[in-house]
Amino acid sequence: MRIMFLSHAVRNPKGGGNARAQDLLRSYCSPGTELDVHNPDDFEGARVMRRMGEQSILTGLSHAMVTAALIRKTVWAEENGYDAVIQSNTFDPGVEAGRLAVRIPVIGVMKCTLHAAMTLCDRIAVTVPLPGHVPYTRRILRMYGMDHFVTDVRSVGVYGETVDKQELFDAALETMKGLVRDTNPEGILPLGGALIPYIVDPLDLQRELGVPVFNTKSTSIRFAETCYALGLTHSQITYPSADLNYADFTGRAFEG
Repeated sequence: MRIMFLSHAVRNPKGGGNARAQDLLRSYCSPGTELDVHNPDDFEGARVMRRMGEQSILTGLSHAMVTAALIRKTVWAEENGYDAVIQSNTFDPGVEAGRLAVRIPVIGVMKCTLHAAMTLCDRIAVTVPLPGHVPYTRRILRMYGMDHFVTDVRSVGVYGETVDKQELFDAALETMKGLVRDTNPEGILPLGGALIPYIVDPLDLQRELGVPVFNTKSTSIRFAETCYALGLTHSQITYPSADLNYADFTGRAFEG
């Protein structure tokens, strides 16, 4: 099968690209699965994301701005032979709307891993990179109907384009130890995939904590493979879709 792993961020033409992340993600795949990392095309308003990131104030506004671009790329993926799209960002931007545009599975790593965790635990705790992510995450949990399974959401407090691995590991471990001590979860879900697992391996944290620490990326990849193997996708009743093509998502309402 072919999986598009779709970043929420427009690719920086001067940046180093997605090679490192792509290699790690491919290591999670089963034999025979092809995975490519893609980015949404640049769009008006994309500067909001850059400006918020520079100030380390991430609240979900940037995700709202990029939703249309993510939908367009999801439609492009279906038309170009991909069997599933996984939204890389752990706050699931564009996933619900994207499912209304295509019939291949569109998977959000947060929702997917939440449900996987709840098959193995009764109570989980959630970590996020920055304080601004905390209320945003609580709103998403309420929307998913999963908030009553979560003991608490706490910020690790480390984020940026350059992050020291040991600093991140120490901060994440301290935050998770506090959650275990104070709220008694049976598993931990770390959001902020650019940090965990891209920099710190959840298994290294799990060994220190003695409770499962879930990997959002590998879990969602294996779920996509399961959908493909079983011929499953999101329900047409839940997510009804019109007969649309990529040109409909790139054109204006009245052209010519």
